[in-house]
Amino acid sequence: MKRVTTILLTILFTLLAPLAVCGSPEDQPQPVNPNASPEARALLDFLYQIKGKYILAGQHNGASSIYEFNEDVKKLTGTYPALWGSDFSWNFNGLSPDSVRQAMIERARAAHQKGQIVTLMWHSCFPSRGDSCKREDIWVWKNTVSPADWDSLVTAGTALNTQWRAQADKVAAYLKQLRDAHIPVLWRPYHEMNGVWFWWCQQPGRQGFARLWNMMYDHFTNHHHLNNLLWVWNANAPRDTPDDEAYDYAEYFPGIGTVDILAADVYRQDWQQSHHDDLVTLGQGKLIALGEVGTMPSADIVASQPQWVWFMEWAQLLHTQNTPDWVRAIYHAPCTLTLDNIVRHPDGSLSVRPK
Repeated sequence: MKRVTTILLTILFTLLAPLAVCGSPEDQPQPVNPNASPEARALLDFLYQIKGKYILAGQHNGASSIYEFNEDVKKLTGTYPALWGSDFSWNFNGLSPDSVRQAMIERARAAHQKGQIVTLMWHSCFPSRGDSCKREDIWVWKNTVSPADWDSLVTAGTALNTQWRAQADKVAAYLKQLRDAHIPVLWRPYHEMNGVWFWWCQQPGRQGFARLWNMMYDHFTNHHHLNNLLWVWNANAPRDTPDDEAYDYAEYFPGIGTVDILAADVYRQDWQQSHHDDLVTLGQGKLIALGEVGTMPSADIVASQPQWVWFMEWAQLLHTQNTPDWVRAIYHAPCTLTLDNIVRHPDGSLSVRPK
């Protein structure tokens, strides 16, 4: 009888063994940068831990203002968002780019010290315009960069490419400060590339946006050794709105090899299931997130679209597209993690504090 029991237990263990290791760290996609820092790896591991279980609440904050929407969230909900976001920007309100960006880096340090996760983006001027430019130099609205200029931009050694490198090098210098302070960053440059509004939009295919993305990945990873970055490719949710279109994700995807996390921006409460499901399919098991939202998702949306690992509320839209009760509802929902629910351990790893 003992021998039969042993055999049965062995068979049962054999059948269940694959389930026991499913989703283990060894099976999870690793950072696309093989030299990713321990802190970046710990952050990615944490995001995989919560995948399909929780969503992190995030808040974007302007670069050129000391005004923190982060603090407004605290006043509304009694807690801080889990993610703190900001922008290397193009508009500095008459101040020097260096002073604004350095102040932003200090605020990012403070957010990390508080326990928040840092995510940064870059509304960049067209490289020939330098660091500071007019709004219409970024929001071009279908005034597409010509094929010749695009090819020049992404071809090493051209004048335009040299301008791009000088521009990117300035941003890299600030990201190095965070690297040297052991602060990981969810880095999402050139967002909404599948739309029709930014200068980096409307460049589909392998010779289009993918070349710009992969050029930045190579420059920041192999030249600047920014090993603290997790690379967030952030499209817009596809839509057919005339003169405000956003095209299929896949047409602008640079490839699995240079993307850690896929994200979509969802505005106008456009919570189509396909926006979630198509990104899951494209990611082949990688994480997906809501890079920007106007109205925050409800708990019901999160339940029906469970793979989003965070949402990032856009700056002042916290007030203009959400009521206080709506904000409190999602912040206090069982599925949502705020700063109070994140534990950072001495070794840099992260875990969930039960709600």
